[in-house]
Amino acid sequence: MKILFIGDIVGKIGRRMIKDHLKEIVDKHNIDFVIANGENVSHGKGILRHHYFELIDNGIDVVTLGNHYDNKNDIRRYINSVDRLVRPLNLLHEYPGEGSIVYEIEGITIRVTNLLGNAMMPESVNNPYYALIDMLSDPDIEKTNIHIIDFHAEATGEKYCLAHALDGKVTAVLGTHTHVQTRDYRVLEGGTAFISDVGMTGLYDGALGFDKDSVTNKIIYGQQSPFVIPDEGKGVLSAVVLDVDEIDGRTRDIYPIYLVEE
Repeated sequence: MKILFIGDIVGKIGRRMIKDHLKEIVDKHNIDFVIANGENVSHGKGILRHHYFELIDNGIDVVTLGNHYDNKNDIRRYINSVDRLVRPLNLLHEYPGEGSIVYEIEGITIRVTNLLGNAMMPESVNNPYYALIDMLSDPDIEKTNIHIIDFHAEATGEKYCLAHALDGKVTAVLGTHTHVQTRDYRVLEGGTAFISDVGMTGLYDGALGFDKDSVTNKIIYGQQSPFVIPDEGKGVLSAVVLDVDEIDGRTRDIYPIYLVEE
């Protein structure tokens, strides 16, 4: 089975990249199932209901979130009425929706789980490893052929250590959040695929998918100015493809996609 995981989709340009290029990628790589991180889909933070359905209509099977899961209040009104939106599992407080959901494709079951990291993240959360292990140890939890984890975290070391701790227990630990695709994609000894960060889908000539001057003004010069997200510009689509043995759930291969518009 071939699974495509798309890195953080940012704003209107990111959504356009999905509309314009997802089908060609699916056809070229013989993709069976598509997952995408959508926590930045609506104006750079959060996901509105109509943008969620836009992603689904354009061929994404499951949308995962991250630390901006609650930036649009709209999500609290619709998350329990949809079945392809996965919010972080390890939140400290009660929140609607689910942090791990099972899907079925031609008799093969796929679990998609969203976890938030502990290190240098604004959201206080339960330990991601123990939150996941507690869930998997529940005798009532459904066993699946494949288990993909979107680990939305800042520190590359934390991402690698979680993947190492889960090697052989899950199909893949795929890092999101930092918006820069890393070159450390690999299959670990136990058959778990890993990459520190899948990357970002959005504005190519910017910073983190936003106008580079607005980001620089805040981060470098300390100005209290908001990040600006353009509606037009050259786009990039960052993703990884997983070639998975659907019987034992191990990954045979992982490779990146980094598509930049001409």
